[in-house]
Amino acid sequence: MTLLGTSLADRVHGGWLGRIAGNMLGKPVERGEVWTRGRIDGYLRAADALPLTDYLPGPVTGADRDALRPEWRQCVRGRVHGSCRDDDIDYAILGLDLLETHGFGFSTEQVGDLWLRRLPYLQTFTAERVAYRNLANGLRPPLTATCDNPCQEWIGALIRADIHGWTHPGAPDRARRDAVLSHTGNGVYGAMFAAALISSAFTAPTVRRALDAALAPVPASSRLARTVRRVISLCDAGLSWEDTLDTVMAETAGLGWIHTVPNAAVLTAGLLFGGGDFTRTIALTVRGGLDTDSNGATAGSFAGVLAGARAIPAQRKDPLQDTVRSAVFGFDGIRISELADRTLRLAESGDPGAGPLPGTAAPAGYPS
Repeated sequence: MTLLGTSLADRVHGGWLGRIAGNMLGKPVERGEVWTRGRIDGYLRAADALPLTDYLPGPVTGADRDALRPEWRQCVRGRVHGSCRDDDIDYAILGLDLLETHGFGFSTEQVGDLWLRRLPYLQTFTAERVAYRNLANGLRPPLTATCDNPCQEWIGALIRADIHGWTHPGAPDRARRDAVLSHTGNGVYGAMFAAALISSAFTAPTVRRALDAALAPVPASSRLARTVRRVISLCDAGLSWEDTLDTVMAETAGLGWIHTVPNAAVLTAGLLFGGGDFTRTIALTVRGGLDTDSNGATAGSFAGVLAGARAIPAQRKDPLQDTVRSAVFGFDGIRISELADRTLRLAESGDPGAGPLPGTAAPAGYPS
């Protein structure tokens, strides 16, 4: 990293705050098959909440109230008092614990061991729950990702990648070693893309340059890379945010609202049309629909690193009360500022690209 001292500290803190604020913004409407982009904007118009500059408003109608996630009571404006528990934040915390425990040279098997020790089974979902079950049944990676797992390319690995970006170099490779516990193909590429995206936010001069850097470790022929480039090209061609998403959602129809590829499109459009502005970036990303809390969290992390904690608007960060609820054993109620300080120590601890730390190398023939 080239940033030092308070600037780096403020940006790491901004990444944590942004991830949590973006997650909270999208949580009430995290049902992509119900809360389409059109319905989200209709909800906001009914509440006179466009442009969206704060957390989501409370429901105006009974039908909307019944359709929201039950956590909406802790996530809408006026009701946020610290962050509510969510897996998008649990995995960032678990990733921090992983790096503190095993160092930058951790193995995929050590990721799985930490899940079994720290993470309750019923707080895992989709591919992570399958991998957890496979671990408990004695399987080892890469079988944990491929055995009876229909969710291998869903978004779960992408949401686990921020810690590797916040602590930088080697971020895509470390995200890959984490991801292959539960994912394959575009699921793994999504994690690599997200880690490189977050790490590039510390140094890239523009959002576009950050996206170019984020695509660098991803196979160019993968559907993820082709879809991200498609969003970029439509933006370059002068299409609106709405028309860009209409086009790409039609081209990725059938993948489902939790698949990595269409969610990466929503995220990319939010970043490009957000233009580096924190509020606009997370608002557009959440309004894009699909996995709203996951996309909002990643967009918030990126925009928070760009802005730094001090520049994040008060209405986003003050209601969080510097407090995180978490299902990760030993971390519930921890301060956001403490998480940021511990992440900063890792980021400043040396070059993680030097290879595995003593005692953490993977066994021969094992995915590393």
